[in-house]
Amino acid sequence: MRLERRAAVPAAAVVLAPLAALAATLIASLLLVLWAGAPVGPTWAALLRGGFGSVFAWSETLTRATPLIFTGLAVTVAFKARLFNIGVEGQLYGGALAAVAVGGLHGGSGFDAPPALLFALMLAASALAGALLLLGPALLKSRLGVDEVVTTLLLNFVVLLGVSALLDGPLKDPAAMGWPQSVALKEELEIPKLVAGTRVHAGLLGAMALAALLWGLFRYSLPGFAIRAVGANARAAGFAGVPVTRTVVLVAVLSGALAGLAGAVEVAGRAGYVTLDMSPGYGYTGIVIAMLAGLRPLAVIAAAVFVAGVMVGADSMSRAINVPSSIADVVVAASLIFVLVATLLAQYRVRLR
Repeated sequence: MRLERRAAVPAAAVVLAPLAALAATLIASLLLVLWAGAPVGPTWAALLRGGFGSVFAWSETLTRATPLIFTGLAVTVAFKARLFNIGVEGQLYGGALAAVAVGGLHGGSGFDAPPALLFALMLAASALAGALLLLGPALLKSRLGVDEVVTTLLLNFVVLLGVSALLDGPLKDPAAMGWPQSVALKEELEIPKLVAGTRVHAGLLGAMALAALLWGLFRYSLPGFAIRAVGANARAAGFAGVPVTRTVVLVAVLSGALAGLAGAVEVAGRAGYVTLDMSPGYGYTGIVIAMLAGLRPLAVIAAAVFVAGVMVGADSMSRAINVPSSIADVVVAASLIFVLVATLLAQYRVRLR
């Protein structure tokens, strides 16, 4: 048995591939629910109701989707150029620390600025922190051939250990009664809520706007073409005159900045301060979202909402039906596997010999 690339992907395959992946995901999840000894209908109803069944459910889903859109976009930008950024989690925390360093400590330093200017400086510092954390591994890859998967992955642990040290040191909130958390942002720097009485905030609109901008960048701009060319074949792109190293640096700056902004938006929009458990793996989940979206920026929005809804609904399902909430992790993982398999079979045909 071998795979043979199709000369042209049929339009029907493009439509049927995601539907087949969804059906396979539902079947696999159905077997898991039956194995747990839970009734299938009420279990799925509780999951959907918890994630999408009310204004409150939608608000919680969109609140969790907001940082996931940022991290999904960060991974999308990097993977487009075959820069495999596995360090989004650390870059998110780096951006969050930069946010509280600018927006939480300025009062004690005597620095005073209008809230709008300070907010812009906070976002710029977060983007810069995330970009710098990825720039080093990107340069090591382009100049010395060092595997960026290893360097970015290990940097996550370095950053988290640094966060732990800072939360017990210079950034520790003296009013936290010994709990390891950072100083809080000033109230005037918090992102406003979109719906009163909920946690969904205007950072969602910013994430969607960035997704649209990245779509335009990849589709209509010369740097976007260079990024796609380097991702397709870096050596051939270099022979064709594409500045490979400069393009990799641009990708690293964009990807790291998006991850850093995820941390800033999460602090300013929801948490208000940094803790070690502020992110339940948003950076790693961003990889899943980018792959589910097929590295398409606009599709990242839908993938993030889907994953966030499953995660939020799983908590409600666990309380209502008394089944493990970890079923949600299996649903997301299974959906990723089946989407990749369906996409592969849409582009290749299986030949028996």
